[in-house]
Amino acid sequence: MAYQIVSVKEKALWNRYVQSCLEYDFYHTWSYHTLEKSGEPVLFVYQHQETIVVFPLLKRYIDGTKYSDFTSVYGFSGPISNIRFEDMDTETMEGFKDDFLDFLTFEQNISVFCRLHPMINHDILVERFGSLVNNGKTIAINLKTTLEVQRSKYRRQFRSKIRQLREQGFTLRVAENNAEVQAFVKIYRENMLRVHADSFYLFEEDYFFNMLNSDDFESSVLLLYVGEEISCGAFVTYSNEIMQFHLAATNSTYISKAPMKLLVDEATLVGREKGMKFLHLGGGVGGNEDSLYEFKAGFSDHVLNFKTWRYVSNQEAYDQLVNDRVETQTITTDFFPLYRDPTNY
Repeated sequence: MAYQIVSVKEKALWNRYVQSCLEYDFYHTWSYHTLEKSGEPVLFVYQHQETIVVFPLLKRYIDGTKYSDFTSVYGFSGPISNIRFEDMDTETMEGFKDDFLDFLTFEQNISVFCRLHPMINHDILVERFGSLVNNGKTIAINLKTTLEVQRSKYRRQFRSKIRQLREQGFTLRVAENNAEVQAFVKIYRENMLRVHADSFYLFEEDYFFNMLNSDDFESSVLLLYVGEEISCGAFVTYSNEIMQFHLAATNSTYISKAPMKLLVDEATLVGREKGMKFLHLGGGVGGNEDSLYEFKAGFSDHVLNFKTWRYVSNQEAYDQLVNDRVETQTITTDFFPLYRDPTNY
């Protein structure tokens, strides 16, 4: 057996494996996994000679059965390695597949669902089994170019609006105390309620403070002030040269001003100072090319594919669960796994 399982109780070992990989993000870290309440975090580690493949997952028990399934954290996860996947030989990839399947059998697993990271080329590993599903596109801003080239990618209307906001006295501050973080959380939660977001997205204050206090990755709250009032804000992370625009919200009083345009531009300056190569803005709600996606696409032509990986490891048990729990005989949704409540994934 060439694999081992690292539990959530083994923080140092978990992060040692993650940090030994070439490409990873804060989504893969121990700290971020401990924030998840939808499952038990586990780290699957496969080793072949000098190559390792690390795959963080959330194990969920299926009520009323002896079975379990796996999902991924909110955001972008997937397997990572200490070599580039395009350089990985067939023997290693097949070995990973065989050991992972053995692991699923041992766990009495029925299915695996994972949101893959758009900036990591792990598709060539997981596509050897299961299915890859296109779930839309995401947008990233390339911080490796000059600032002039970066801003030339903005929509003309965006550049004009950003200039106007600066002239009107909107300025960036990085939250320095608990009160400022709490003010952002209040705006964020009000924003989520205003757009009728699912309750999943109504993160409590502890969620933000736990991330800010993590020693696995750096994060901060960026606030765009006008006078002494916050017009909008964003919770951002910095990990392995990737800056993530993790959560953002606008004060309802300033929606008509569209201050988020300036905040995104200011965030790129912060990212450059910290040596980040990309600011990943993400995509639309649920991967859709909606108004949120169109807003983000106004900053960059660096478009990435967001995919999910889906695998049924026990087809007979999967089908039985679907038959037991899905009332309609005509299934029109692509939700996976079908036996789960769509509000609990």
